[in-house]
Amino acid sequence: MSYTGTESALLDLERKGMLVRIHEEVDPYLEMAAIHLRIHENNGPALLFEKIKGCKFRAVSNIFGHPDRYEYLFRDSINAIQKLISFRKDPVSALKNPVQNFSLGLKALNALPSKRSFSSGRFREISISDLPLITHWKDDGGAFVTLPQVYSEDPFQPGVGGSNLGMYRIQLNGNEYVKDREIGLHYQLHRGIGIHQTAANRKGAPLKVSIFVGGPPAHTVAAVMPLPEGMSELQFAGLLGSRRFRYCHVDGYCISLDADFVITGEIIPDLNKPEGPFGDHLGYYSLQHPFPVLKVHKVWAKENAIWPFTVVGRPPQEDTGFGNFIHKLTGQAIREEIPGVREVHAVDAAGVHPLLLAIGSERYTPYLKEDRPAEILTIANHILGTGQLSLAKFLFITADPSNTISTKDIKGYLSYLLERIDLSRDLHFHTQTSMDTLDYSGTGLNAGSKVVIAAYGKKKRELALQIPEKLSRLEGFGKPRLILPGVVALQAMNFTGYQKASDEMVSLNEQLKNEDLDLLPLIIISEDSEFLAATLNNFLWTSFTRTNPSHDIYGVNSFSEFKHWGCRGPLIFDARSKPHHAPPLLKDAATEEKIERFFIKGGSLEKFRLK
Repeated sequence: MSYTGTESALLDLERKGMLVRIHEEVDPYLEMAAIHLRIHENNGPALLFEKIKGCKFRAVSNIFGHPDRYEYLFRDSINAIQKLISFRKDPVSALKNPVQNFSLGLKALNALPSKRSFSSGRFREISISDLPLITHWKDDGGAFVTLPQVYSEDPFQPGVGGSNLGMYRIQLNGNEYVKDREIGLHYQLHRGIGIHQTAANRKGAPLKVSIFVGGPPAHTVAAVMPLPEGMSELQFAGLLGSRRFRYCHVDGYCISLDADFVITGEIIPDLNKPEGPFGDHLGYYSLQHPFPVLKVHKVWAKENAIWPFTVVGRPPQEDTGFGNFIHKLTGQAIREEIPGVREVHAVDAAGVHPLLLAIGSERYTPYLKEDRPAEILTIANHILGTGQLSLAKFLFITADPSNTISTKDIKGYLSYLLERIDLSRDLHFHTQTSMDTLDYSGTGLNAGSKVVIAAYGKKKRELALQIPEKLSRLEGFGKPRLILPGVVALQAMNFTGYQKASDEMVSLNEQLKNEDLDLLPLIIISEDSEFLAATLNNFLWTSFTRTNPSHDIYGVNSFSEFKHWGCRGPLIFDARSKPHHAPPLLKDAATEEKIERFFIKGGSLEKFRLK
């Protein structure tokens, strides 16, 4: 199905019962986000907000909130893209079946961007204040664009051929931004726009940027798609949407003629202003920091434009679907890029970048009697040097000759690894390094540490299924709770500082150093052990978003030898909240009460009332 814009896609979803219209007026301040979150939590449909307080435009959310909608929206192109990706690795196979693959070649023509006249876009000029200014969380610094397609070109080689289309959050108002004339552009490490801005700075010129909102759903997906070298996001958008990307240039800015809204402007060299706070996808607020300012040139909108948005927060949320869909499209491409790897899984419940699980191969030393990590350490280094995977904070990696485990089975994977781990050998730290911009567990913005936990070999232990008695009689630590086999949560007082924490861990070591705890390789310290152990997602979210490996990992009977750190008793994560951490996202009780009017009898969302 080829969609010409947002509305044609939404009408198609509506025909299939995958979209609900909200007829009542809704406040863009907190209400729209709260409604979205409640519907998404209950696996509900896409939501079309028809009356937004203070705005003439409509908005839509949750388009990508369920796998069924991906399958439906891109039903005509998924198989073709999977085949094209496979042919990229093995083009000879396409040549062997030229008749069979003729239609595939025709589909590939959609990858060619199509230059048209500006008049064909039927835009009219508006201002930033005319847009749906949606504030998602109570302490957000202003209204944000959460599904933007941010377009830039190489200043030294302008044109769509060297362009970058990425999804970087945009702050539309608040803070120190001059109303209608300035907006904030937040981008993180390893983003293509950074290369373009660096080039523009070197040239001593502003970087021209276009922000597209809406259009065919394929354009939004293209903005988050990690693509191989040589393929542009505009090409991918055409392939996925079965429709060539239509564009023109006005005043030196690229305009997506199928977008609902276009904002154009310039990033001025060395001009930054405070951006944020913003409730982000780790489940915390990303705090206020200086980021580039976009000097607004013009804002365009179509007459019946619809504003797509999403709400991020503690995972899983709607954006989880992007990762799942990308994996579906690319299939086993990761194996081609990283030799020896079988699976890599960025764990969404842990905030994606904080925790990466991988399965590799062990083929280096078949002549040795003792199995130990070798090739998987090489693979781990390759993973940490590959694109967005390089942002991983915890990388767990093992090998499985029996081919019985999967990184998607998180409980099974962790049990397999913990049964084989040698805590005196298998921990490999990277200190004083860069990390995800949104992760505040480190020592500063983009600064922190990583750890590779690489375990392989014969099974060493049966994991504890009961809490060892000693853990119920500890001084300074209490309420032990079994999280997983071999993993226990302990409760401690609130974290106040690293010196106090070090003293507490010395005390814990003294109490446990003579105990036989081999069946218990991992202990997690929290200020609320019951919450931590209540669900797998609670364990993943708390343990890996709140732990900085270099500062917060301890061990019973630990040692340092020739620059290598290990322990001979259980590994300990101090996963308590630290004073420098960003605050967690909490729903606003007053807003939750206000949106009940949509769910009562006669309301647009009556059938989604919680039982």
